[in-house]
Amino acid sequence: MERTASADSLVFVVDDDRSMRVAVERLLRSSGLEVESFESARTFLEREPADVACCLVLDVQMPELTGLDLQQALRRSDADIPIVFITGHGDVPTSVRAMKSGAEDFLQKPFKDQELLDAVHRALERDRGARAERTELAELGERLDSLTPREREVFELVVKGLLNKQIAFELGAAEKTIKVHRGRVMKKMHADSLAHLVRMAGKLGITSE
Repeated sequence: MERTASADSLVFVVDDDRSMRVAVERLLRSSGLEVESFESARTFLEREPADVACCLVLDVQMPELTGLDLQQALRRSDADIPIVFITGHGDVPTSVRAMKSGAEDFLQKPFKDQELLDAVHRALERDRGARAERTELAELGERLDSLTPREREVFELVVKGLLNKQIAFELGAAEKTIKVHRGRVMKKMHADSLAHLVRMAGKLGITSE
């Protein structure tokens, strides 16, 4: 395995063909990307998950575990890493299977350097977005967990569009009490407006229906 200097993203290359692996590494490094390479799917699976935006440049045909086998193994372990397949033996059914399983791209050897670079950058951008969404959702979940049971009830009724008076009637409480709960909900959820609170609720799966 070879590795470049540290960066805020990482590209894994898995290919049993050493000459191809080295060529891909050099190309990716030349564009300023950090690279780790592996000669087999099994050695890649032994690596600890990365904590930065990453993607996988993966050969389809390899001994023991093929590229498609590795893709399925990663899906089973919930390791959602974007994959750019490269192959010298590609066919339509194989590419369709890879894309349906979530591959970012499927490139036939020999491919143009820019084709691979473009596909890798798209994959890294996709992973950055996915990581940001997971981080945001985790933070929202923590805020939601900080609400008391009554505040949670008020939260759910607020995002349905009910007024304080209507919520008070629904919960059998005084309107001024609901106003206090509503204020605490806004503060704990870090919401600066009702629209903001509704967007948070949507991300958390709490609908206004």
